[in-house]
This record gives sequence, C-alpha cells and structure tokens, in this order.
Amino acid sequence: MLMKMSMKLVAAVALVLSASVSAEIKSCDTLKAEIDAKLQAKGVTNYVLEIVDASAIKDEKVIGSCDGGTKKITYRKG
Repeated sequence: MLMKMSMKLVAAVALVLSASVSAEIKSCDTLKAEIDAKLQAKGVTNYVLEIVDASAIKDEKVIGSCDGGTKKITYRKG
C-alpha cells in the first residue's frame, strides 16, 4: 500500500512539475531541489533523484525535465 501511495505521489509531483517546467526553463539543480523538498514534505523516504542526459534514459522513472529538455531527473527507490 505504501508503495502505491509513493508511486501516486511521484506521478502527481511529475504532473505538477511538467506544467511549471513548460512555462520556464529551470536549471537541473534548482528543479531537483524543488522535487526533493516536495517529496520530503510528503513524507517520502528512501529514494534517489539523479540528473541524467535525456539521450541516456532507458527504463528509469523520469519525474522532471531540465536545461531545456536536454536532461531529465529520474526517481528510484534507494
């Protein structure tokens, strides 16, 4: 049940962030910090956020796009 709640939370955060990211180009460090703060505020623990080149994405869960879409922020349980 906790896993389902975490995944729903991540999806909601990604949806909210995708709307805000399309309105402005953010640096990856800024966006990563914002996502981290939101996850912590919701009580999500034991996760890893990584900044990855967009071309290097394989099966990772992408929850943010930054630097004009050239990089992505991925989420995984840590």
